[in-house]
Amino acid sequence: MKRFGVIGRIATMAATVSLVSLAGNNAAQAFSLTILHNNDGESDLLPGEDGFGGAAQFVGEINNIRNTATTDDVLLLSSGDNFLAGPEFNASLTDGVFYDAIALSNAGYDAIILGNHDFDFGPDILADFIGEVDASIPFLSANLDFSAEAALQDLVAAGRIAKSTVVTKGGEQIGIVGATTPNLPFISSPDGVVVGQDVQAAVQGEIDALTAAGVQNIIFVSHLQGVDEDQALIAQLSGVDVAIAGGGDELLDSGDTSNLIPGDTPDGPYPIFVTDANGNEVPVVTTPGQYSYVGQLVVEFNNGVATVIDPGTASDPVAIDGDFIDAATQAAVADPVQASLDALESNVIAQSEVNLNGERNSIRGEATNLGNLIADSFLWQANALAADFGLGEVDIALGNGGGIRNDSIIPAGDFTEADTFDILPFTNFLSVFEAIEADNLKDILENAVSRMELDPATGETAPTGDGTGRFAQIAGFSFEYNPTLTAIEIDVDGNITTSGERVINVTLDDGTVLIQDGQVLPDAPDISLAIVDFLARGGDQYPFGDAAFTNLGVSYQQALANYITDELGGVISAADYPEGGGGRTVVTDALPVVSPVDEPPIVNPPDSESVPEPGVVVGLVGLGLLGARRLKRYA
Repeated sequence: MKRFGVIGRIATMAATVSLVSLAGNNAAQAFSLTILHNNDGESDLLPGEDGFGGAAQFVGEINNIRNTATTDDVLLLSSGDNFLAGPEFNASLTDGVFYDAIALSNAGYDAIILGNHDFDFGPDILADFIGEVDASIPFLSANLDFSAEAALQDLVAAGRIAKSTVVTKGGEQIGIVGATTPNLPFISSPDGVVVGQDVQAAVQGEIDALTAAGVQNIIFVSHLQGVDEDQALIAQLSGVDVAIAGGGDELLDSGDTSNLIPGDTPDGPYPIFVTDANGNEVPVVTTPGQYSYVGQLVVEFNNGVATVIDPGTASDPVAIDGDFIDAATQAAVADPVQASLDALESNVIAQSEVNLNGERNSIRGEATNLGNLIADSFLWQANALAADFGLGEVDIALGNGGGIRNDSIIPAGDFTEADTFDILPFTNFLSVFEAIEADNLKDILENAVSRMELDPATGETAPTGDGTGRFAQIAGFSFEYNPTLTAIEIDVDGNITTSGERVINVTLDDGTVLIQDGQVLPDAPDISLAIVDFLARGGDQYPFGDAAFTNLGVSYQQALANYITDELGGVISAADYPEGGGGRTVVTDALPVVSPVDEPPIVNPPDSESVPEPGVVVGLVGLGLLGARRLKRYA
């Protein structure tokens, strides 16, 4: 979870805390409101192994709170990332129905924010998804322009997508303004959706329009990737009464923690108070995702003044513990999704002799044996299909850590088809660049290690900050980098604004040296590269520009499954994939040679050729799991 610094006054255990908010011009009767909120449901539609979470239990808890609330009314909001690729979402693709949309409809949200993962399948699938959610529920974001995407723009015209909305609760109007992370273009697939980078201006404009229309009570709901970002933004805004963050999975709590899932510890108080641009204090809340909690903020509004009621008691997160289960959601969502997962989990495709490391911090910060297995599968699959597409031998492969999602150690033993979807859930398609110059490869690798930082106190190198998913798992070569040197900087348009100096040495598996002592060798050959189309199109700020690539039509999950069954014969050996990663990516304290000698040593014989890993040509694998949903291809 992200950590954060508390801005403004921290909540205490006092019975009530008054907040000075935007004062309205017209007198209004005081009314109380229970604000329920969650974020990052991410298709976790079934309870976890601990029994907490799941869509049916979540909807059941929501209904219970609505039925027992003593306030004038109840409001339910989602802060985004409403679905996510993976085994559970694949049940939707297989069966031709969006189970997440059913869950959202059954919960009865008053408004839903668009998060980055909601765009992972592209605008057309998002439009289809919204079309299956109850038509009374608007999807919000103030800083997105959908005019270049016809399917989404049609939803804007129909009022299904908006910058803000007004709902009536307790006889009073509540304005709700949404916002989406400005990092959306390089962490998801919004295609023609224009992402406004000045979030403050977009949000303030909506707030001002609502207040000018006489709406006194304003709730700001966002998916900015964490509560830190919301705190910084609230300090620049005026007119917000309550802020709800999404994308960071932070657990906030001001009680005795008995209301939490056993073993969970809070990252801060619920709510956090932040001073806005006018000096007023605004409560900011969020919850962990996966339908594991619903936040419950009880607020009294009185003529433009908001008061949070009982932090730590009435206002606190509620763990989804299964005490209440919605029968309709169980039958329409949980049961068919469970049946789909059971089928995947029963299909054992291999035996693994070794634990496979896919933990988030490892896969985003070092070579691991699971990362090696995945990158090897890309290289093998690309070479197996190259001739069918008129391509030559493929030299190397690269995958981003952010595309590897299981966040766990997979124990030795049975390896199932479900595991491949847990590991590689997105609809990323294997693609090939035929000729990447060594200079460009250096920039690509500089980007891959640009979020790595060395902790002088511990001597450990770890991914730091936003965008850590760009770290590369590789095949066909090895490289060394120095995390203390200048990192490459790339702007939102993909332009390199600061050259990177971290990559020191790059050597192909056949011994060909491309980069030595930080310098690209003059005789370094162009190389061909297998990569997923998300990165080929500039995802995670990979600097390919407008270079053409060939889409091989096989998803990265299929490439992994094919490699394990067809090339490895159903055995993942400890010899081939030892724990520790095998040294493909190495941290060094070496420095680049600033002034190379006039005559650099000849490292590559003039006639040397790359020796590719052998592969067997296989046919294109049909995308049966997509069912009635055809995903957009990129060539």
